[in-house]
Amino acid sequence: MRPKDEQRGERGRECAGPADAIAEGVRDAGPGDIPARLCDVAVRLLPVTGASVSLHSDGMPVQLGASNAQAAYVTEIQATLGDGPCQSAAESGAPVLACDLTAGRDVLRWPVFAQQATAAGVRAVYSMPLGSDTVCVGTLDLYRDTPGDLTEHDLRTARLMAGMMTVALMALSRADEAGDLDDERWLSGLTTDHDQVYQATGMIMAQLGVGTDEALARLRAHAFAHGRTALDVAQDVVAHRLRFDRDQDQDQA
Repeated sequence: MRPKDEQRGERGRECAGPADAIAEGVRDAGPGDIPARLCDVAVRLLPVTGASVSLHSDGMPVQLGASNAQAAYVTEIQATLGDGPCQSAAESGAPVLACDLTAGRDVLRWPVFAQQATAAGVRAVYSMPLGSDTVCVGTLDLYRDTPGDLTEHDLRTARLMAGMMTVALMALSRADEAGDLDDERWLSGLTTDHDQVYQATGMIMAQLGVGTDEALARLRAHAFAHGRTALDVAQDVVAHRLRFDRDQDQDQA
């Protein structure tokens, strides 16, 4: 058995590489660019083809950044369905590794999401919770175009990325409170589009006379039935292009 100090030294060197890459990846980045920059770093460090980061509020993921359009789209699929690895990771506060969305238990666990994700070219998803041991505030979602497991080394790197992402988000929040970001709410600029989801939910509540959960479920159901994202439908509701009809118990454009 190797001496413990030698083992610790190897682990330290192993983490130094990713940590250095993360530091370089966010160098000179503005607050609003940090999430997407870290997603780009994740794709460079891990055997994945895309990454996204989302905060989770009231059961609705709010996407803050993504490495590419595919990752952004599959994240929106999870938000629309209210189901998928990122939802499970946010609820459990533990990593959720969907290693094969083409067959087996992952398809049985998320059948609709698996079908839509594979149609978009994603075959595996690894969702890492953001936050602490007691509170999960969001997820780092990693996407791959082939099925497969993460190695122990890859999983440690993914955990490190999630930890760095959490630290970055919390540090930005504290900097804003201190007035270091020209008194702008850094997060509000990142989540402007998703504010429309909450506004639309409130409008649907008034139109149907239902609670928040039911209104959000109706919005998601309409989006799924019409092959759209929840954000797209919310924008139509807010712009008064779509109204949910209480009397006929159906929505109509």
